[in-house]
Amino acid sequence: MKKGLYTIIISFLALSCYRPERNCQDYKTGTFSFDYVLNGEEKVGKFTRDELYSVEYYDNKIDSATVKWLNDCEFVLQDVKSKASVHMKILSTTDNSYTFEYSLVGEAKKIQGTATRTK
Repeated sequence: MKKGLYTIIISFLALSCYRPERNCQDYKTGTFSFDYVLNGEEKVGKFTRDELYSVEYYDNKIDSATVKWLNDCEFVLQDVKSKASVHMKILSTTDNSYTFEYSLVGEAKKIQGTATRTK
């Protein structure tokens, strides 16, 4: 019984120390693709981001937004036309992609996705 308890405690401690890799600086600029679902159909969108702007291409539409970095891993996109704002947070990174969560500014509902570097 004690051995099992010690194993559980050690496993819990080891897992609680795990932190996903977050090299957010590597993803501040570039060209990326992402998968999304629209009306039950899976689609692929693309976006290009530089220090000041993000241009998104999806479902035969183009949206532009200003980019304001809050820290190395969080930024706010503000749509140029509608002025709607989206809070983005990079949760983890790999060699060619990052996992993020986003929500409209002021809303609690968060959605996760993954963006893959294409250039």
